[in-house]
Amino acid sequence: MKKFFLSLAAVVCFGASAWAVDETMNPLITSMPSLSIAPDARAAGMGDLGVATEADFNSQYWNPAKYAYMYSKGGITANYTPWLRKLVSDIDLAYLAGFYNFGDLGGGIGASFTYFSLGDVALTNANGDKIMDVRPNEWALDLSYFRKLHEYVSMSVAVRFMYSDLNNGSNSSTAGATEMYPAWTMAADIALYYRQPLELPMGTSHLALGFTLKNLGGKMTYDKVTQNFIPASMNIGMSYELPCDKFNFLTFNVEANKMLVPSRKSRYTEGFDPNDENTWQMSQDAYSALNPAKGWFQSFADAPGGSKEEFAEVRWGAGLEYSYNKQFFARVGYSYENFYKGNRNYVTVGAGFHLSIVSLDVSYCIGLASSNPLDQTMRFTLGFDLAGIKDLVDNKKK
Repeated sequence: MKKFFLSLAAVVCFGASAWAVDETMNPLITSMPSLSIAPDARAAGMGDLGVATEADFNSQYWNPAKYAYMYSKGGITANYTPWLRKLVSDIDLAYLAGFYNFGDLGGGIGASFTYFSLGDVALTNANGDKIMDVRPNEWALDLSYFRKLHEYVSMSVAVRFMYSDLNNGSNSSTAGATEMYPAWTMAADIALYYRQPLELPMGTSHLALGFTLKNLGGKMTYDKVTQNFIPASMNIGMSYELPCDKFNFLTFNVEANKMLVPSRKSRYTEGFDPNDENTWQMSQDAYSALNPAKGWFQSFADAPGGSKEEFAEVRWGAGLEYSYNKQFFARVGYSYENFYKGNRNYVTVGAGFHLSIVSLDVSYCIGLASSNPLDQTMRFTLGFDLAGIKDLVDNKKK
């Protein structure tokens, strides 16, 4: 089961076995890998970043504290991503989110639901014989509270329930097969957002900073023995919106992501004998038994390759967004990940069209690594401004 889980997680996160290119690769593998996939087209069009960008309906995923500066009092959004279409045709990610700002009552709430289907997967026993077909899936439900602490500063807290069923509810007892069970746990997020206007001759610009700690929670087990970390992370971003004139705006964004997940020792870590199964198993058992909170702190200084490998665990993103009259948008971005940590390197492009009550965004991924299965990935987002809809209905009644 452990091998099945690691292989499946690698496919979800990296598009193919993380060890297929180079056996010395040592990516961070977690349960619930779908929570690390950018769900919306706007963020994806700028290199998969959104911690410090201007608030939108999907801020629940990136930084719910941004909702405190949202132009609308409430909104909902639906997102769809056909995942890894260069490899398979039936892996999909769906994401629904919404928020409501209480205004004078103070703060507001946000919520989202994530559903990830891994399509049809054939389970086999130790001899490679097919046992059955299953449709693994994962889902998560979260709720956040946000409010302004100052004219320029807001914060949020969120709680999340996550559920993963890699066996589609079937606990196989066929000889040679390890029984697998649905796994679940809970986690919390903490987020801060700073956004300050700056007056320039051509208009008002905005400088924004964002910080989040995500998925701080328990571990998950699929076999009631092995404990797997969830994708806890620390994210820091900066955004600067520059007005070119009254109608044209450029926004520059940068972001860094550090997984708060301890490093596994690779079979090819110095001092390890790749063929010594006993030593290898002892190392994996110790990793499984590690306390989650201890793992978060340990993740800053436990990489087998020292500080150089620790720095390599940071993913970087940069993105540019052009808008005309806050209605028409064009985006481009770049996402970088070290070769030995997954090699997810790609350029993204996107576009959006926003009216008073509805918005539509789309993005497209262009893989830079050879045979990158994330290449040609598209995302689609449809959003509705509830306040705009209410105003439209009220005006028709008059």
